[in-house]
Amino acid sequence: MKKKCPHCGEDLDWYKNPFPTVDIIIEIQGRGVVLIKRKNDPIGWAIPGGFVDYGESLEEAAVREAREETGLQVELKRQMHTYSDPQRDPRHHTITTVFIAAAEGEPVAADDAGEAAIFNEKELPEPIVFDHRLILQDYFNLSRTIIDKDVLPG
Repeated sequence: MKKKCPHCGEDLDWYKNPFPTVDIIIEIQGRGVVLIKRKNDPIGWAIPGGFVDYGESLEEAAVREAREETGLQVELKRQMHTYSDPQRDPRHHTITTVFIAAAEGEPVAADDAGEAAIFNEKELPEPIVFDHRLILQDYFNLSRTIIDKDVLPG
């Protein structure tokens, strides 16, 4: 795809690349994980997260997005997985890196979050947008695997 420079009229190369994003599974000790209810399309419950700003690391973006959407100061524990299905976001092609983080306190919805609440695996809200149900299932499965390895000898 060719575009023209608005200043000199020269042809510019234009690349259509996916957008990098982050999602943060915020664990509140003994209570569950934080989800937000989006104010913008697609409307529904989601893992807090968003777009990585130019010049920002994935880790910086994760901490910023968590604070902006939930008011929580998080401590990143680990990077969980990257999800890249071109159909994961109906608006455009995004690639998300998911982090697991810990926080204390009560989430307060802000930025593009209309609500923020804590949920456990058995009481997840509906609807959950994007591929976030899959991500949450992967997280809960991983949590059980880590717990099992910590408890069982060998």
